[in-house]
Amino acid sequence: MKKTVLITGATSGIGKAAAIKVTTLGYNVIITGRRNELLQSLKSELETLGVNVTIMNFDIRNREATIKAWDALPCHLKKIDILLNNAGLAAGAEPIDKGDWNDWEQMIDTNVKGLLTMSQLVIPGMVEQKSGHIINVSSVAGFETYANGNVYCATKHAVNAITKGMRIDLLPYNIKVSSISPGMVNTEFSTVRYHGDKMKADAVYKGLTPLNANDVADAIEFMITRPAHVNVNDMLLMPTAQASAIYNYRE
Repeated sequence: MKKTVLITGATSGIGKAAAIKVTTLGYNVIITGRRNELLQSLKSELETLGVNVTIMNFDIRNREATIKAWDALPCHLKKIDILLNNAGLAAGAEPIDKGDWNDWEQMIDTNVKGLLTMSQLVIPGMVEQKSGHIINVSSVAGFETYANGNVYCATKHAVNAITKGMRIDLLPYNIKVSSISPGMVNTEFSTVRYHGDKMKADAVYKGLTPLNANDVADAIEFMITRPAHVNVNDMLLMPTAQASAIYNYRE
């Protein structure tokens, strides 16, 4: 029987690349996201690989909508073997005294509360079956704080703390808990952060070669294909041109 992977935020970037990666490994997949047309397109693409693909279309910031979408799943699909908590974003890049409250709420509701809601729905099934693997997508911002990153960095620090707490609490149930923490990745991330300003977004990666979504998906593949007795607690993944959240080299 094929195992099932649930991926949040699968419509683009790391989530989409991870969905393609796990289906090539033979996993069935449940993909979630806000943009239904992109989910439908990805579903069609993945089904050519001969796996079952299920869509959950909702905004993970909305706890009630998330629970409703989960409750609508048939019982046999709620046996999740791997949960990839990928949905996340940065919004805005202002100093703390000039930050936009709506941006802060969007980040906290997505990066922290959304992760908690989905985890709380999936974990009881993993506890019952005494197996599973949860991978939380964090960031170098979960280890370092940088200028104008304030609340975004706080949410990723929270993801790291939650991951460690999950690992301890779920230890008796044979559930692996990991996080993956990329540095610069050229996806929609910066475009979203700068509210659609492509010039600002492109400037983030100017003069260096950042990671791409497939690089991160390759690392996730490594994490989920380790033997049963091996857990990768965290993987910090950086472009060669980036030494930390602050220091990078540009040509």
